[in-house]
Amino acid sequence: MSAANDVRPIIIKKKKIIAADGHHGGAWKVAYADFVTAMMAFFLLMWLLNATTEKQRKGIADYFNPNVPLSRVSGGGEGAFGGDSVFTEETLPQTGTGATEVNPTEESQASGEEGDRDGAALEESLTQSVDLTDIEQALMAMSGESMSASEALRHIVTKVTDEGLIVEVFDIEGVPLFEPGTDRPTRIMTEITAMLARVFDLAANPVAVNGHTASEPVVRANNPVWRLSADRAAAGHRLLVEAGLEEQRLQRVSGFADRKPSEGNPMSIRNNRLEFILLRTDI
Repeated sequence: MSAANDVRPIIIKKKKIIAADGHHGGAWKVAYADFVTAMMAFFLLMWLLNATTEKQRKGIADYFNPNVPLSRVSGGGEGAFGGDSVFTEETLPQTGTGATEVNPTEESQASGEEGDRDGAALEESLTQSVDLTDIEQALMAMSGESMSASEALRHIVTKVTDEGLIVEVFDIEGVPLFEPGTDRPTRIMTEITAMLARVFDLAANPVAVNGHTASEPVVRANNPVWRLSADRAAAGHRLLVEAGLEEQRLQRVSGFADRKPSEGNPMSIRNNRLEFILLRTDI
């Protein structure tokens, strides 16, 4: 009996498989990918709005919605798209800002030299209207050009004031702009003025140079700081011209001795500095 009772019943499980409950497709993956792409575009747009200026945003908008002709070359005919036919041999092309110089019509006459003058005047007006903050950013962007440019920018502080863009160039401990007690520029001073000449050439504003020096530790009857500050300002003016800046743009060169220190300690080497000012023209 015990042996018969030890026989365990056999249980058979039947699993019902429904084919419809299988793979539902990958449509949700496409929708999710579209959602992620839209979010990435949204955050990119927000970043651009925060990282660009109003002028840069207008430039980006104009790029995608141009309101000026993209091509300055057109056909010479009177038909659609500026030409009678692609096989017309008598139709001469128009180049530049107008029509052909061979018997031009009054309506499509080439502007010639006058058109070139108009273009030059427009380019000059654009150069004169450059924002001072753009010049400041162009100067700071030179830090990635070379090691020497990055070293030179250690001596520079910029600020935009009512007078204009002030680029202050000052001594650093162990790296002076001029040889001690003289107006002979060092290598770093020559490199800095070359950079400034390149950047100032982006605008047509007049330029001023101010010289400042630190105070002498001993009061002298003939204090040399006045002469030294004026001589160093004149040396800065000369270096700018030698680097390519037009002489006519230099409006004034001044020496202020130790009367306007930039630090509380009047004998600090930080007070040995030159100020190169890109003067405003809208005041």
